[in-house]
Amino acid sequence: MIKPFLVGLSTTFRHMFKKKVAVNYPEQKVPMFPRYRGKQVLMRDENGLEKCVACGLCSVACPADAIYLEAEENDGTVLAGPRYAKVYQIHKTRCIFCGYCEEACPVSAIFMGKDYELAVYSKDDFIWDKADLLVPAPSNAKAPAVA
Repeated sequence: MIKPFLVGLSTTFRHMFKKKVAVNYPEQKVPMFPRYRGKQVLMRDENGLEKCVACGLCSVACPADAIYLEAEENDGTVLAGPRYAKVYQIHKTRCIFCGYCEEACPVSAIFMGKDYELAVYSKDDFIWDKADLLVPAPSNAKAPAVA
């Protein structure tokens, strides 16, 4: 009974004088590994238009069935191509951050970001809408002309 106590005490003293590995979290961020997959982001092209063409391949590739989208033709009112995702949602409680959606996208519209601060206070915030996922448009982007 005394031997386990001494082993534990020696372990404590051995680690007491080592360099600390903790960080002051709100002020310091932990560097992420290059292959880390965090919150998804919907990208824009160099003209500021949405890259997503609403093909649905990301939704089909998702093993957890976490992605829902509705396609619509663009009438010139949206900063997108001729076809875009009118509704794009990712259910955070279902997403397993596997990255299959990023691999399946033919136009590289979805990207797994490095954001790891994903806590929310309300159950309604577990669904990421297109407004939450889409990168903000640059200030010089203009709506496409109606043909």
